[in-house]
Amino acid sequence: MAIPAEVVQVGSKMGIKGVSRVRCKIMEGRDQGKVVIRNVAGPIKPGDVIMLKETAMEAESKFAQR
Repeated sequence: MAIPAEVVQVGSKMGIKGVSRVRCKIMEGRDQGKVVIRNVAGPIKPGDVIMLKETAMEAESKFAQR
């Protein structure tokens, strides 16, 4: 089951495939309210809702500030 998360902040773009680091807040489930960092492919902006397969694992490395 996928879990919705709202994009709070978009960080740096990585590589040529358009992958961005985003900070997102989980909206439902046992981790509701938790903020995690994920790598997202494609166009994304703050306020978008993404569906996460799981909420336990975060993206590696430190979140890059703009």
